[in-house]
Amino acid sequence: MRIRIGYDLSYQCPQPTPMILTLRVHWSRAADLITPDHISTSPVVPISGYRDGFGNWCSRLIAPPGDFRVFADALISDSGLPDAVSPGALQHAVENLPEETLVFLLGSRYCETDRLSETAWGLFGHTPPGWPRVQAICDFVHGHLTFGYQHARATRTALEAFHERVGVCRDYTHLAITFCRCMNIPARYCTGYLGDIGIPASPDPMDFSAWLEVYLGGRWHTFDPRNNVPRVGRVLIAQGRDAADVPLSNAFGPNLLKGFGVWTYQV
Repeated sequence: MRIRIGYDLSYQCPQPTPMILTLRVHWSRAADLITPDHISTSPVVPISGYRDGFGNWCSRLIAPPGDFRVFADALISDSGLPDAVSPGALQHAVENLPEETLVFLLGSRYCETDRLSETAWGLFGHTPPGWPRVQAICDFVHGHLTFGYQHARATRTALEAFHERVGVCRDYTHLAITFCRCMNIPARYCTGYLGDIGIPASPDPMDFSAWLEVYLGGRWHTFDPRNNVPRVGRVLIAQGRDAADVPLSNAFGPNLLKGFGVWTYQV
């Protein structure tokens, strides 16, 4: 299967504004790119790249004053298979977890494990550990929150989502991650492309998506509490502790996002 992916973002800056962009396809999918997802800008500015502490590809540039556009268009090959399901995946004892997974047990900016631990154990302490426990968490989050783009708020934390019972995909993901960490299951935040492949097309404008990966049975597994069913065509961009680690753009100065377009569909 071939999937066309891309974006077109427009900013207005009153002064030269340094930016960090996390928009390149994740290194684990780089070999699947048929045409590269090189970042282009208008006007053209120099771009440099680096790997952050989680291994994500990041790009640095200085946006000039005035209107500034960032865009890319690429083709990627995909297996066409839905997210893998492993119902027998076992939960590791904390003392047996690989060291690189331990950071994904800790609280973070949007995932207040200290404030949701008691709630998590009350809700999920009776569930079988491992895959069934994570699925129980995703089932709960999927049913507990009401989705709507009108509910989007960049500052909403997992605790606030739990109490407000509304949100977008990042809120579903933050709440599920927090509950998993409270139950001693490493969980990390993922952002990327997810189109309407294999399902009825959504009338809502396309956006980047958020989901989580949990560490069970010696490897990372994909879960998506927003959709809560295996999906086809997921293309990873970046991973981190929560959304604070993987913003699509970080601007170090005043700016206005004037336009936002994302596409991902089978060709």
